[in-house]
Amino acid sequence: MKKAGQKIVIIIQARMTSSRLPGKILKEVLGKSLLEYEIERLQEIPSKPEIWIATTTNQTDEPTVELAEKLKIKFFRGSEDDVLARYYFCAKEAKADAIVRITADCPLIDPEIVSEVIETYKKSDADYVSNVVERTYPRGLDAEIFSFKALEESFHEAKSQSEREHVTPFIRENANRYRSQNVKCASGNYAAHRWTVDTKEDFDLIKHLLEALYPNNPKFRMQHALQLLVTHPDWSKINADVAQKKE
Repeated sequence: MKKAGQKIVIIIQARMTSSRLPGKILKEVLGKSLLEYEIERLQEIPSKPEIWIATTTNQTDEPTVELAEKLKIKFFRGSEDDVLARYYFCAKEAKADAIVRITADCPLIDPEIVSEVIETYKKSDADYVSNVVERTYPRGLDAEIFSFKALEESFHEAKSQSEREHVTPFIRENANRYRSQNVKCASGNYAAHRWTVDTKEDFDLIKHLLEALYPNNPKFRMQHALQLLVTHPDWSKINADVAQKKE
């Protein structure tokens, strides 16, 4: 199989200057930052892919780098606005054959779901596999994986601000050029749930979930959070009115 032995690297894009909730990635719950929870969960992926943080050269991201150093996570610093370039140069430095794109505002990321996306990519002839093109998982459990070749071509050819800022639109929009595959949730459609952190309301929901789940079951998964929300239906209303920013 042509993908056998490929080096797969997870790159988490992280910056402190969020427009709606500045500093959100290092906001703490139970004495631990959201980014720390996210890294801890990604480290549970059975195949143990290398993890990198791709942050900015801004002074405001010194704390992001300090956390990476504390956790012994490799990092790369690049452009704040040209996230595609940041990914490309980070992947090049990491010598990645394939890249898993994760954003730093997903502290409930489920390692089993990310692993399924990775394994689907490895067993397919696809250039791009994700669980976001047709959403069935809660927003905040997003994972995309793509070949370094597709990333390199995107870096050289993508022109629009949206393509540079959101990394994968160029790949997704060139379906005649890049083979893609979507991973759907087998147990149902949970796309209505919003577990990403972009606003104070998002953070309040995540705080409720982490405080209820993490102390007794630090390796909790999507189904545990879904069960908890059945028990506390009012919690989902906390961020129900938050509009997702357009890509």
